[in-house]
Amino acid sequence: MAVTTDIATFIDQVLTENDRSTSAAARAIARTGRSGGLVRPAGAGHSLAAVLETFFRAGGLAFVSPLWHPEVLPFFGARSATSAERRPGLGRDVAEKADLAVEDTVVIFSNSGVNPYPVEIAEVAKDRGATVIAFTSLQATRSAPRRSTCTVASLADIVVDTAVPPGDVSWPTNSPVTSPVSSIANTALWTTVLRKVYDLDADLPLWRSANVDGNDTHNTDLVTRFQARVPAL
Repeated sequence: MAVTTDIATFIDQVLTENDRSTSAAARAIARTGRSGGLVRPAGAGHSLAAVLETFFRAGGLAFVSPLWHPEVLPFFGARSATSAERRPGLGRDVAEKADLAVEDTVVIFSNSGVNPYPVEIAEVAKDRGATVIAFTSLQATRSAPRRSTCTVASLADIVVDTAVPPGDVSWPTNSPVTSPVSSIANTALWTTVLRKVYDLDADLPLWRSANVDGNDTHNTDLVTRFQARVPAL
């Protein structure tokens, strides 16, 4: 899929073409919530923006515990974050320390899906019997240099194809050099998954906005319920 001059049209196409995948992702996440498991999102670099969309935000699921390491955060050091994502062993260490369970769903956001960090997290998750969902661009994967023995997409139980062009640039259309679309694609797809999860089970716990009167008690109760299992809370 090519990115059209209209970003909204591109997102509409991505959502339509991923209807089955987002439905499958919603079913897996709903099963995790019902069985007492956790959703474990992971990403590196700017894919961490998608991880933030899943965690402790208004309207978001409460049974979410992110897998991450400060070295893959660009604010920790932009160039060193790229190096960390490519360094073998870091992703495996993060995942092995996370005590993943078979009831968990690991959601990996990775545009190319080729670097050791996200690949190793997917490998450990598979070894633990967790469900793996990949939000990734298959065309970016095909064009990216191989830095691991496999890719995130090849390991995932469910692949949500963001259709982001190689290099994550979309403008100008004849020779793109700017206007990245991975973040907006991930957000739109994840928001769609949340809608479908709610339609499957409206009783699953959700955070409420801290800036609306009356919600603090609700959120405090959820923190009490989950903080022992979600260290980031």
